[in-house]
Amino acid sequence: MKQSIVAVLIGTAGLMSLPGLAAEKGQILVLLSSETTLPLQNGKTTEVGYYLNEFGVPAKALVDAGYELVLATPKGNAPKVDKNSVSPQYFGGQASEMAKVQAFVAKLPGINDTLSLDEVLTSGLDSYKAVFIPGGHAPLIDLANNPKVGEILKHFNKQGKPTAAICHGPITLLAAQQNPMAYQQSWVNGKPVAADGWIYAGYKMTIFSNSEEAVFEQSLNGEKLTYYPAKAMSFAGGAMQFSADWQSNVVVDRELITGQNPFSDKALAAALLQKLAEKR
Repeated sequence: MKQSIVAVLIGTAGLMSLPGLAAEKGQILVLLSSETTLPLQNGKTTEVGYYLNEFGVPAKALVDAGYELVLATPKGNAPKVDKNSVSPQYFGGQASEMAKVQAFVAKLPGINDTLSLDEVLTSGLDSYKAVFIPGGHAPLIDLANNPKVGEILKHFNKQGKPTAAICHGPITLLAAQQNPMAYQQSWVNGKPVAADGWIYAGYKMTIFSNSEEAVFEQSLNGEKLTYYPAKAMSFAGGAMQFSADWQSNVVVDRELITGQNPFSDKALAAALLQKLAEKR
């Protein structure tokens, strides 16, 4: 039986006064993809995963602040890092900072044996203080179209609990509609249909922009994505807010916190921690 992931030390009242020790503040659910092969147009594929900084930087900030992380994937397997994200450019050019985050992620209890979505839903969602969805293109494969993910998101939305997603992570929000699989397939087919009952329609939000996506596509050796996530989010009813390409941009609307690109990692972590503090 998989165990919830204890990512902080719980000390006595006396120990809590010492520098570097934080009180246990509750659990944060982290949703990651089980998959690594992203379909492209014309039957082609590309290897993807979570972006190291988009996962590790906010996750470390949460742990350092005293929260417990519970990692989950659709299948309950080990999520994989996108090898393209293992680069100092996403850590202020500092290889040493990248190494710290790599070591942190590698030592997270449960990183190689996450909870499945079924296990998360069976055990209940009431204990979680927030949900966090890292980016990388992998969420397009099995999170954005997943009704079980939609059930989880609807819980946090109804309870007004913080929901944070960065870069491509916000595409996961599309799961919280009546038929997310049909919505995604309509984009793949090039004949978009209206989102049915999307709970985030009208929310201000952001995601990896169309112009940033076009730059990413240049790395695909002439291949193309099946659709642009920002277009699908806007068409569904998201009030999209973008900054200049590759600049940090975080948008907060009610319980929802979204970051535009990899360089929004620290700002997203700060916004999530602020929202959590407001809920305490």
